[in-house]
Amino acid sequence: MRATTRGTLLASLLVAWMVVGVHAQNRTIDAAVETYAEQIIGLRQHIHQHPELGNREFETMELVSNHLRDLDFDEVMVGVAHTGVVGILRGGLPGEVVAVRADMDALPVTEDTTYPFRSNVRTEYLGQDVGVMHACGHDVHTAVQLGVASVLASMRDQIPGTIKFIFQPAEEGPPPGEVGGADLMVQEGVLENPRPTAIFGLHTLASMEVGTLGYKAGPMLAAVDHFRLRVKGQQAHGAYPHLGIDPIVMASQIVTALQTIRSRNLSPLEPSVVTVGLMQGGTRFNIIPDEVRMEGTVRTYDPDTRDTIERRMEE
Repeated sequence: MRATTRGTLLASLLVAWMVVGVHAQNRTIDAAVETYAEQIIGLRQHIHQHPELGNREFETMELVSNHLRDLDFDEVMVGVAHTGVVGILRGGLPGEVVAVRADMDALPVTEDTTYPFRSNVRTEYLGQDVGVMHACGHDVHTAVQLGVASVLASMRDQIPGTIKFIFQPAEEGPPPGEVGGADLMVQEGVLENPRPTAIFGLHTLASMEVGTLGYKAGPMLAAVDHFRLRVKGQQAHGAYPHLGIDPIVMASQIVTALQTIRSRNLSPLEPSVVTVGLMQGGTRFNIIPDEVRMEGTVRTYDPDTRDTIERRMEE
């Protein structure tokens, strides 16, 4: 865990420095990373131990904003898209505006590890008691970006231009019935005043070697779509299914049918995923419900593939 955070921080700094035009030697970057590594590892472990769901990142927002203020950032804005943070660091030399972005929210997942900084947080989510965990690396992303802030703030006189630090809440999506995430940040003007000419972010990947920076031409991560379905039936007693219309059976058939889109309508060489992650319906074990609610996600890299999946789902 410690090496991963240090290696990710180093890779991020290499990108950030190249973007702003600071052509430092690797040993200078190494030394800067080592100066702040223990602090950032500690922050990462603290964030991991105190995870918060989307639109509820209140403690994380306070931690991030206090860190930026301690670095004497030129501007620190909180409450962006509910719980987001934006920091402005102006360099000592003229130049462009570049943004870096990290996500802060955790997932409704129960942690089952032996790490001393494991999460024991529980909360209510969609009417269920659930564990909360940074199971997607957002604790690392936030901590790494705080490390980048520390290093670049320590040498702001050498930076040509301005760096905008964006800490995004609700990357996994806001709770049902709420708005939030990147869309709300954009609506509230996060890409203006000042407007960045480029935005850089990162995502941890456990299959890569520590300290390795992965990149390629074209999309690196998949487009994410969220779908919701309501399957209407007719309520009946479980002993008399012939008197009703069973939405659970229909929903089960829908799940199976959706998988044939991937296997029978798309090229096996073009990656995509159609996943149903939520099915809810019924009030008692012996009553056929009148409705089942389903939610899922579609992941694609190619716009044509995305359109094909949407069309076939509607059909």
